Amino acid sequence: MMKLDGLAAFVATVDETSISAASRRLGLAKSVVSERLAELERALGVTLLQRSTRRLTLTSAGESLLPRARRILRELEEAAAEVDASSGKLAGPLRISAPVGFGVLHLGPAIARFLRDHPDIEMALELDDGFVDAATGGFDAVLRHGAIGDGRLIARRLATSRRLLVASPAYLAAHGTPASLTDLERHRGVLYANRASDWRFAAGSAWSVVRPKAALRVNNGLVMRDAALAGLGLALLPTFFVHAEIRSGALVEVDIGWPAEGAELFLTYPRDHGAAPKIRALGDSLRRSFGDPPYWEVG
Repeated sequence: MMKLDGLAAFVATVDETSISAASRRLGLAKSVVSERLAELERALGVTLLQRSTRRLTLTSAGESLLPRARRILRELEEAAAEVDASSGKLAGPLRISAPVGFGVLHLGPAIARFLRDHPDIEMALELDDGFVDAATGGFDAVLRHGAIGDGRLIARRLATSRRLLVASPAYLAAHGTPASLTDLERHRGVLYANRASDWRFAAGSAWSVVRPKAALRVNNGLVMRDAALAGLGLALLPTFFVHAEIRSGALVEVDIGWPAEGAELFLTYPRDHGAAPKIRALGDSLRRSFGDPPYWEVG
């Protein structure tokens, strides 16, 4: 007979790609995780993982079991969350993903405030600049900035942010300050690699697109900011990355007469999620921490 702790050990081992890492995630000794995996395989009469000195590989039986094991564990977590919510208590695991740059700059104090208010919640926060699917990625909720457009998800708006065209004073002194969309095409840009490299500006009632020459393409906003600070080129960045540098004068906002496309922060999660009360509480807490307007827009 399968045991839930065996399924939990199996899923954690697959997610973490090693028994050692799974043991750290579960807070168990490595030998305990190994034994639970072995017991699960004995109960099923199949081998789920091929073990070698370098890596673990799913067998066909393991690939078949994995999505069902995930579903069983999630349904158990959701059932527990519903019971807690019905009693007015927010408790249990909550696994969140967020972009690296925003997480480093703004999530530490905000998450600490939330967990002080709800000490029985066990949060896991993972920072990732790649696309994380809130519906299938194994997270309870994903913080994202930009359009969602996914009918499987609920998206709660947390805050707004303008995108500003910025450059260092040294870059502008050396290359001149662009004053129009046409001027921008002669400048070098620090571009975000995980989206189209176009810069979009609201020129009247339509969007105008600029495709600058790339000085650097990178998938992290903090590195983009640092490249702009170093004078590599112009960068189009949300205010939550550059508000402090603009106030200090380390970066200068470049005004070409048209506003750039803005950015909105959302907390997204699957519809009918059992952990929805915890996610809603997290969203409310983050909105209070960021403010309305958010503190990176003030002044």
